Amino acid sequence: MTITFIGHGYVGLVTAAVFADLGNKVWVIGHTPKKIEDLKKGIMPIFEPGLKELVDTNVKAGRLFFTMDYSPAIKESDIVFIAVGTPPTKTGDADLSTVLDVAKKIGKNLSHYTVIATKSTVPVGTYKKIKQITEEVKPKDSEFDIASVPEFLREGSAISDTFNPDRIVIGADSERAKDVLVELHKPIKAKFVLTDLATAELIKYASNSFLAMKISFANSIAKLSELSGANGLQALGAVGMDKRIGGFFLSPGAGYGGSCFPKDVRALITIAKDYDYSFSLLEEVERINDRARRDVVLKARKMLEDIRGKTIAVLGLAFKPNTDDMRDAPSIDIIGLLKQDGAKIKAYDPQAEENARKVIQDITFSKDPYDAVRNSDLVIILTEWNEFKDMNLKKLKESLKVPNVIDARNIFEPEKMKRLGFNYMGVGR
Repeated sequence: MTITFIGHGYVGLVTAAVFADLGNKVWVIGHTPKKIEDLKKGIMPIFEPGLKELVDTNVKAGRLFFTMDYSPAIKESDIVFIAVGTPPTKTGDADLSTVLDVAKKIGKNLSHYTVIATKSTVPVGTYKKIKQITEEVKPKDSEFDIASVPEFLREGSAISDTFNPDRIVIGADSERAKDVLVELHKPIKAKFVLTDLATAELIKYASNSFLAMKISFANSIAKLSELSGANGLQALGAVGMDKRIGGFFLSPGAGYGGSCFPKDVRALITIAKDYDYSFSLLEEVERINDRARRDVVLKARKMLEDIRGKTIAVLGLAFKPNTDDMRDAPSIDIIGLLKQDGAKIKAYDPQAEENARKVIQDITFSKDPYDAVRNSDLVIILTEWNEFKDMNLKKLKESLKVPNVIDARNIFEPEKMKRLGFNYMGVGR
């Protein structure tokens, strides 16, 4: 098939590269000249393990193309995927301006029957707006159907998740559209969920909000464990052994972040309000997540007594390992609070420094983890990069002015750290 992806972020670029690798001709339409030119040269706009190699392979094979011109791509495509951002507004709603602008551009360039499928995370009912806009501007002799095909990839393992998904959700009110989308996805071995458009749009929000809820639950159990003297990690490990629950996303830490969970939780709360329903469960999920970030700072205050004038090393800035994504990263809030307390911050992240410089000011960026901790009064680990797990602990201790460690991702064993002479605090134990 010939397909088009509009948007070259984590979803658009990764999914486009995967479908090209499966033998399709794939166009990727962008709106930033430099990024499109960089992609043509093999320069990726994001860090994702294996992505550059996959893109390079399919560009050389003549299956993957990058452009800013809608006309040739849309006119020859069987399916057009909308994969642009839907950032939150001040009220928590998803900003649909880019989605609707893209829908108008698609509509103007239709030439035959085409399936227009949203991969962007959009509120329930957005498909009606896309359909209306497209209908208003399309050429008279063209036909289209609207579909929703939400994505469930995780940054850091996006390629594997796209090749090996738990399920493929296809929402459409047209059997013709469903058949076209099923045919495209046939090479991917996964269970199909064929449903209506409204349900497909809701599934993504429901999935992300439930996972965010598991993280906040884990942080609540961790906090209770610290107060009561229990081992939160053992408790959550036992809970996760229950097949009805599962252990994924039951790891306590500094809270969730990234481009999906924070905005999707807020959006679902707002969507519920539109239907006069107070989603108080998710409102508490948000509050717990905020407390998880503040708790890291409270531990720093407890360990140092007076933070003012102290040097604190922060290892890890991205919201999770194997990505350079700083969107809603816990490090932003935590560093902000530490700076308010008068701390001097030295920080290191193996991939996210360039993006971190855009959102965190007045800190010192270090060339490696040992440079960051050198002569620091405390080190806080905020991202569980393997590089940090493999650190030479003797060298770490020697580099610190005082051997204080707050391990907000529980990458070290408490007993071992104490045995080596560290003042150590983890989460939930």
